[in-house]
Amino acid sequence: MSRQSSRDTAPEVAVRRLLHAAGMRYRVNVPVPGAARRTIDIVFGKTKVAIFLDGCFWHGCPQHATQPKANADWWRAKLDKNMARDRETTELLRSAGWTVLRFWEHESAEDVARRIALAVASKRQPLGGP
Repeated sequence: MSRQSSRDTAPEVAVRRLLHAAGMRYRVNVPVPGAARRTIDIVFGKTKVAIFLDGCFWHGCPQHATQPKANADWWRAKLDKNMARDRETTELLRSAGWTVLRFWEHESAEDVARRIALAVASKRQPLGGP
């Protein structure tokens, strides 16, 4: 597991390149406020938009997650904890007023970047109009 990249994965870099090319500025791998040892993959701080790009195996993608056969009980417990931590992190951020967007690694980088741009733009709109 120590060889698994937890940051700057290919999907993360692809999405960040598209966002940067579109003129969007953000921070990466920002600690989750109030939660030790957790980070947000991409952060738009002024608009309080937090982006997570989750790996299918590690975060339990309903389409692509696999179940290891060796040491199956240990892996099931490990992956269940990961998914519970994801839900807890999302709830923690939402209760603090953040918009939380989660995407799977298999999703198109172009589609993810477009959806992020729309969410950030909608948060930048002043109340009551464009």
